[in-house]
Amino acid sequence: MTESWLEKVKWDEHGLVPAIAQEASTNDVLTLAWMNRESLAKTVATGEAHYWSRSRRRLWKKGEQSGFVQKVREVRLDCDEDVVLLKVEQGGGIACHTGRHSCFFQRLENGRWVTVEPVLKDPKEIYAR
Repeated sequence: MTESWLEKVKWDEHGLVPAIAQEASTNDVLTLAWMNRESLAKTVATGEAHYWSRSRRRLWKKGEQSGFVQKVREVRLDCDEDVVLLKVEQGGGIACHTGRHSCFFQRLENGRWVTVEPVLKDPKEIYAR
């Protein structure tokens, strides 16, 4: 059964929409992922972020391996209705598979990408489960 609110989203030709996860308390942008109808519906139903993995071609729950679940506090749709914004509480303070707070840890400085956020936990420890 398709929810009527899902029909307002402008899905791309693959049935996907980009989804930005933003930390509710700080407004830090944590990550950009992709959602299909099922993952967005499941996110809303459970209150925890679910995404569509384009590389693995399957639904995945954020934190299913790492334990760093994203609790969704708000779901927004942009003015063009083609980008979803999730305001989340990031479990463990780590959103990135590299062990950092945010996936956006590189800043362009003088024509070079510079790492500006530290690794908070070694990914080998996070994904050793």
